[in-house]
Amino acid sequence: MATYDLDEQERLDELKAWWKRWGNLALIALAVVVAAAAGWRYWQQRTLTQNVEAGAVYERLTQSLAANDVKAAREAGGLLIDQYQGTAYAPRAALVLARINAGSGDLKSAQAQLEWALAQAKEPALKDLARLRLAGVQLDQKAYDAALKTLAGSHSDAFAARFDDLRGDVLFAQGKADEARAAYQAALGKLGDDNPYRNIVELKLDGVGGAVK
Repeated sequence: MATYDLDEQERLDELKAWWKRWGNLALIALAVVVAAAAGWRYWQQRTLTQNVEAGAVYERLTQSLAANDVKAAREAGGLLIDQYQGTAYAPRAALVLARINAGSGDLKSAQAQLEWALAQAKEPALKDLARLRLAGVQLDQKAYDAALKTLAGSHSDAFAARFDDLRGDVLFAQGKADEARAAYQAALGKLGDDNPYRNIVELKLDGVGGAVK
């Protein structure tokens, strides 16, 4: 029994020595872990709340568009960009506002919003759409080199035909008929026979003297 008590005392002494040396550090480490866990839970809850609120604002935006209330649509879109830019709804709102501005002739504002959407969007398809529309706005502004540079950016196969088609438009606007023809033919090669957009590209190709293959 005496031996048992001695062993217990030795372990207690070792524990006290360890705690004296490392106790404060252990408490700090524990506090950091607890704080990190609390922060993670807070971030998750905040993200969920932000997404729910942003979804409601985006619904207001779409309803305003359906009612042809451009002012309300602009307000809802601006709110999403200003206060919910970390959500997936913000770049979508930027695309909508860009379309509104392009329709009213404010191409500079449309370009700024499309550039913002391209930088902020995390979904590849949304990035492709923003890049495609940005190139279209640059074409409308006769910024041909900028449009070609935008179109040269990476994009998914799903949008490849649209990129080739718009590249053809830019090249044709530059007076480069042969290069435009090649771009339209490339677009046609990526469109199925039943794709309704195929007829539009065929008309363009015919307009630059190219044979539909």
